[in-house]
Order: sequence, then structure tokens, then C-alpha cells
Amino acid sequence: MLQRAIDQDQLNAFLSRWMTDQAATLHAATVVIGDKLGLYRALAEGGRQTAPGLAAATGLNPRLVREWLNAQVASGYCAFDPEAATYWLTPEQAACLAEPDSPTFVAGGALVSNASHYDTDRVVQAFRDDGGIGWHEHHQHLFEGTQRFFEPIYRRHLVQDWIPALDGMEARLRRGARVADIGCGQGAALTLMARAFPASRFTGFDYHVDSIKAAQRNAEKAQVADRVSFQVTGAQDFEGEDFDLICVFNALHEWGDAVGAASRIREALAPDGLWMFTEPLADPYPQESVRGRTFFSVSTCVCTPSALSQDGHESLGAQAGEAELRRVAHAAGFTRFRRAAETPMFMVLEAS
Repeated sequence: MLQRAIDQDQLNAFLSRWMTDQAATLHAATVVIGDKLGLYRALAEGGRQTAPGLAAATGLNPRLVREWLNAQVASGYCAFDPEAATYWLTPEQAACLAEPDSPTFVAGGALVSNASHYDTDRVVQAFRDDGGIGWHEHHQHLFEGTQRFFEPIYRRHLVQDWIPALDGMEARLRRGARVADIGCGQGAALTLMARAFPASRFTGFDYHVDSIKAAQRNAEKAQVADRVSFQVTGAQDFEGEDFDLICVFNALHEWGDAVGAASRIREALAPDGLWMFTEPLADPYPQESVRGRTFFSVSTCVCTPSALSQDGHESLGAQAGEAELRRVAHAAGFTRFRRAAETPMFMVLEAS
């Protein structure tokens, strides 16, 4: 092995970075626990309380509740008064950890990280084989976590920002339009649009049977099942024509034939219809960033294996970038392409 001189300061800095990352990785499991057991919600609702008090309120083991609380304090996920031995969530922490209806709720998204760790052995084997892992082959936390991570983003931006940014689409939806969501998952986006635009009709397509069943239940719960329907089918096999709007929310990069799917979308649009799709923002080249770190990591474990498991010759990955997505749209026959809106993590693209 080639021996190279080591800069001790750089070595110590990297080890410090690694220790920080290890701590965050371990702490993520406590977020899943707190979310699933209702600890964050009980902490928010009860105000300042002791560990025994929170344990009594939730009916959980007092010793484990105390250890969990101390893990939250150590990570800055709750506040603590050492003199009174009381714990509480600040309003900002509660908005992110304890309030599922908040547009900044993120605790549910920890399930995605949890799923990646459940599936590590499967991903290792994919590296040794053909690289493919179907979406349906992942741990169920991925499906629930994806829904719960993206729904607050859609709630905050979809109707208020993204739809108005599309060329003339908001008025068409208010009058009554036909809308499809390809790769709809558990139907969060369609349910929100159906509530906002009751004159329009919506159809969600996804090949994952369990997600479609969950989408149907969610639509019924939201009382929009009269104008939203769901079908089990793939991105290139969905039925229907003359859609005014076709949406793809963070799914294009997971398809093995992105150009083929985009071509089918173009065929299914009305002559004046629009394709709206969201994809993660990407740097022009790999570099250190929280966004890139997040999406390259999930793409290694989920997105790229998903594309490699399908027929086709492309695997865009979750950091494909706008230029590559433009190429896909033009190759599929779209002549107009623009970035209509963006968030700190995602871009909203429009093609026609």
C-alpha cells in the first residue's frame, strides 16, 4: 500500500466530520421512534414536562422515554431545563417534528433513511449483479416515508406556487380540466389538487399495487374520491388521451426508459396540454453540499437501482440536472421546455 504523508489537521477535521455524521445517522432512528410512538406530538401538546410525565402521558416505558428525551436534547431536537428536569419543544421544533399538517413537517421523512438501512444488503447484492432493484422490492418504510416527506412540500407549494407558475393552467383547472399523475405513489399531489380544483377530474397511475390501494384510501378520507381515480399501470402503458395536464413528481429519474415514458406522455396530452414534472435541483458537477449528499445517496440505494431494474437503457439518477432533463424532453418530441418554479431542493419544469 502506497504510504503518503498525512496532514494531521485535515485528518482530525475529517474524523470530526465522520463522528458528526455517525451521530446524525444513529439519531435518525430515534426520530422514527418518536414519530411512530407519538412522543413528539405528546411533548408538543403537553408543554414543559418531566420524563416520567411524558412516559405517563404516552403509556410508554419511563426509562426508555428518558433516554429518548436526552437523545433529542443532545441533537437539538427539544429543549431542556436542567434545574426543573423538564423537556419541551419550541414552536419551530414542533412545526417540524410534531405537526403532520404543517408544511414544514419532516419527521415522517426519516422513514426513507430507515428504509435505506433496512435494504443495505439488497443494495450490496445489486452492486454485484445487474444493479437493479424494483421500487416494490424495498422495505415498506420507503413507500410511507416518501409519501410523508413529499406531502408537506406539495401542501406548501403545489396549489399556491407551482400551478400558478404554469402557462394558463390554473384557470383551466378552475374551469374543469383532465389531469393525470404518472408514478403517483400514494396520491398526495392529486388529492391536494382535487380539493383545490373540484371542477377538474384526476387520474393517478402507478405500477406499485400497494401504493395505489393506499392512494384510493387517502382519496376517500379526503372526500375527493368522486373526482379522483387510480389505476395500476406503468409509465409507458397508462391509458387515456387528451389530458390537459400530466404531472410527474420526482419519478422520471427512476424510469429505465425516460425518453420512452416522456414520449407516451406527449402522446397522451391534448394539443394544448402541458407536462409538469418536478426533479431535484442539481449542481453542475459533484461537489460538497447537503442537497447533493442527500440525493446522490438516495439515488445510489433507490433511484438508480429502480431504473436499472426496468427495460430500457437509461438510468438518469436523482441528480440528472436540468440540461439532461431538457435533452429527454426534446428527444421525446417536446419543443418547449422551461423551469417554471423552484424550491431550495426541487425544480418545477414545464414542457409542451
